Amino acid sequence: MPNIILNKRKVLDYLGKEISDKELIEKIPMLGTDLSAVTDAEIDVEIFPNRPDMLSEEGFARALSSFLGIRTGLRRYAVKKSDYKSILEKDAVKIRPFVANAVVKGIEVDDYTVKSLMQMQEKLHTTQCRNRKKASIGLYDLDTITFPLTYKAVDSSFKFRPLGYDNEMTVKQILEEHPKGKAYGHLLAGPKYPIWIDSKKQVLSLPPIINSAETAVTEKTKNVFIDVTGTHKQTVEQTLNIVVAQLADMGGEIYEVKVNEISYPKLEPLSMEVDIADANRRLGLKLSGSEMAKLLAMMGHEARVKGDVLEVLYPAYRTDILHPVDLINDISIAYGYDNFKEEIPNVYTMGEESYEEILARKIAEVCVGFSFLECYNYHLTNVDEEFKKMNRKAEKYIELANAKNENYNIIRNSLLPGLMKVLSENKHYEYPQNIFEIGRVVFPDEKSENKAREELHLAVALCHKNADFSSIKAVAEAVARECGKKIDVVEEKDPAFIGGRCAAILLDGKKIGVMGEIHPLVLNNFDIELPVSALEIDIKPLGD
Repeated sequence: MPNIILNKRKVLDYLGKEISDKELIEKIPMLGTDLSAVTDAEIDVEIFPNRPDMLSEEGFARALSSFLGIRTGLRRYAVKKSDYKSILEKDAVKIRPFVANAVVKGIEVDDYTVKSLMQMQEKLHTTQCRNRKKASIGLYDLDTITFPLTYKAVDSSFKFRPLGYDNEMTVKQILEEHPKGKAYGHLLAGPKYPIWIDSKKQVLSLPPIINSAETAVTEKTKNVFIDVTGTHKQTVEQTLNIVVAQLADMGGEIYEVKVNEISYPKLEPLSMEVDIADANRRLGLKLSGSEMAKLLAMMGHEARVKGDVLEVLYPAYRTDILHPVDLINDISIAYGYDNFKEEIPNVYTMGEESYEEILARKIAEVCVGFSFLECYNYHLTNVDEEFKKMNRKAEKYIELANAKNENYNIIRNSLLPGLMKVLSENKHYEYPQNIFEIGRVVFPDEKSENKAREELHLAVALCHKNADFSSIKAVAEAVARECGKKIDVVEEKDPAFIGGRCAAILLDGKKIGVMGEIHPLVLNNFDIELPVSALEIDIKPLGD
């Protein structure tokens, strides 16, 4: 969970009411956050990842104000018409396809405010934006910019002066030498790179890496231009809403920006219905619809009773509202967990660890004993990374219907591509890099009730100058030996591995995995410069 340090004086000023430390210590955890400390000057709090709108004094005070009954109900933000325009060129859109912009004027900025904005920006990048992959935020001094703006693609030789530097650098130099370039350069594969440029050819930024020095927000800034670019449309739009709401709460006025004729920000409240009986059943309460509406107002919503349901309007910056159960959760928070009566469940069960978890832990201990690092990758991926980069034919996979993000549109059926991606993104660390993952993969299966079959796999990847077939074979044998099994190997053909240096792993004559030296074409696809030997095994048979 992200930890943030809030200026207590600013929070109280936004609340418009003096609150004692005792009441803050009592009430803040009830809002659904983890309070670390309240001092004379600061509030140290951990914000749950589902509430990125609370990652600033303004957002935190907004939520706390409603919860304490100081200013309840839905906050509405007016967006003024304007002539501001951004033009998106096709080459740039191919790189980071989704863009949303806004302008906020008339904010009061001092040195602390600039630092607060930077803290909020980085916390959002880490959480909501998934380390800038799904989205990245740019904040600029509006008065240094001339509209219309253009989002275009340039070569690696293109030059501008990045934030914090006195001299111009090429895009290539920024990605290789600048701290932000080293940290996030893997998000831009090249050979073209997106930049923002204004009508006077002044560079604003190289998203998602770094802004230019000329357009930086300082303590003299009064008007701000915000841009969010990314690979996930919903995240881009929601992130813009969070930032704009914060700036508006600082006293700013919001102005629209037309991005290829689509107006942003989209701050109109969203709507959802909550079944009153279902809410009471889930919570074990007997609240009326009007009582629930009052509780929802304490969480920043607006609700009215319509028959057996509540029609709820909720803010566009509340990224956590995905289903009526999320609004029911808000009802429970406002009701107060300390007000729920304790009851002993009318069931009796005894839990125990599943044998698969015991087996997985045993195998993980073997890998850790080899000094391997454990990885946890996403279960969702895409055809390019799962198959094309691995030099494999795209088959036996389950595709998501109506996927909102092209990077996560299928369920993985192999762990190895994820480990190769980890190696690709960590080339700046020292070698050897020996990693493993134990996780579930999914295959289509018409015989199964839900038409899918899960398997629990182990994958290991060894990356160093001496990585070869013998080294990965030793790992496979050690894992089998720890499970009381003996494996055999026979030559196998798998396009992800070098021919003649690839083997099927057999247990009692049945294939349970594959291992070998990764093919140079695959290494090149992942931009890995050292040899890699790897294995992947279905571990369930090892425990039978």
